[in-house]
Formats: sequence, structure tokens, C-alpha cells
Amino acid sequence: MSRKYDLEDRLIQFSVDIISLCKTMGNDFSSQHLSKQLIRSGTSSALNYGEAQSAESTRDFLHKMKICLKELRESLVNLKIQKGAGLLKDSEKLELLLKENNELIAIFVSSIRTSQNKNKQ
Repeated sequence: MSRKYDLEDRLIQFSVDIISLCKTMGNDFSSQHLSKQLIRSGTSSALNYGEAQSAESTRDFLHKMKICLKELRESLVNLKIQKGAGLLKDSEKLELLLKENNELIAIFVSSIRTSQNKNKQ
């Protein structure tokens, strides 16, 4: 199996884990607000990566990959806010999600740089 599918699988699992975590959150306004936003940004990276795989050009590919990166960064900040506010009770799952989120960001930064460098040549 190629690396492309490994990354896609990781993004899908990240989305599933985000949804699972959000199901355990409280019903107060802040929990619900951040939970809904986290589901949107946390699942968006997987969905946009799917679109990037069928991009019509290198420029289109880069644009979609940058959207994925933006959504991953938003998810990371959201998780950090929830951690700081004590909204997430499963600290072990939270730490695993933060770690995976950081790793996915690093992969996308590297992939975007590589693609930009190839595009310049």
C-alpha cells in the first residue's frame, strides 16, 4: 500500500477519534460550541485530502493541501483550548490526539514544501 493511503487512513482515523471524543463532552455552551467546531475542522482535513488526491493541477493540489494544514492547525488550537479549560475528561485520549495532530501537521508542512520545491524547478 502506498504512503498516500496510509496518510488518508490516518486522517480518517483522526476524524473518527475526534468524533468519538466529542461525544463524551458536556452539554454546556462552551463544550458544545468547541465540540461542533472541532468536528468541522477535525473531519475537514480528511475530506479535503480526498479532494487533493484528484486535484486538477499542482496549484490546485497545493491549495487543497494548505486547506488541510489550516484545518489541522485549527483543530490543534481547539484541543489546546479545551485542555486548558478542562472540558475534556479523557486526558489520555486527548494527549494521543494532540500527538497525532502535531504529527499530521508536520507531514503536511513537509509535503507542501516538497511540492512547492518541485513546482519551482
